[in-house]
Amino acid sequence: MLQLRRSLVLDAARTAFFELGLEGVSMREIARRAGYTPGAIYSYFASKEEIYATLLGESLVRLNAQVADAPDGGSAADRVTSKAGAFFDFYRANPRDLDLGFYLFQGVRPQGLTRELDVHLNAQLRAALQPTAAALAECGLDAAAAEMEVTALFAHMVGLLVLIHTGRLRMFRQHAPQLLERYLDQLTERLQRL
Repeated sequence: MLQLRRSLVLDAARTAFFELGLEGVSMREIARRAGYTPGAIYSYFASKEEIYATLLGESLVRLNAQVADAPDGGSAADRVTSKAGAFFDFYRANPRDLDLGFYLFQGVRPQGLTRELDVHLNAQLRAALQPTAAALAECGLDAAAAEMEVTALFAHMVGLLVLIHTGRLRMFRQHAPQLLERYLDQLTERLQRL
């Protein structure tokens, strides 16, 4: 019963955050949408930021599971492609998780989250990129070079996802999966020359 009530609060909060943003939502609004009094939801969550962090944490758990389930076989370069592709495909298939994960409905900043929550959530996001970073290191990159490559890859993927999400990619008459594939092909070619 406790889990069901908690789920109702999270579902109501998810909808409210997507419609109003973190700053535009109050605990009273979440309670109203969940069918509870404001005081009742405080027994499940201390603040709207805690609710937001819970939703984002659940999203990141699903992201990490999809990356972990991506094929591990083949060469290290194959694993770079597999793990990065799983990361990209998760957000392409779940655009609301993109909004949630990258704070897109708030001006792309983690407003309202405590430093501790932000650090924890960023660690979960980095964990989803770690298998790609590890495969890059297996290709012969030192730690600094692997970090630079995974950062560039992350930036490329997020850029493509935002272009998809906003509909701006259509103006270029391009397809994001092919653009990512081309980027990864160029990356693996560079790695093979090492």
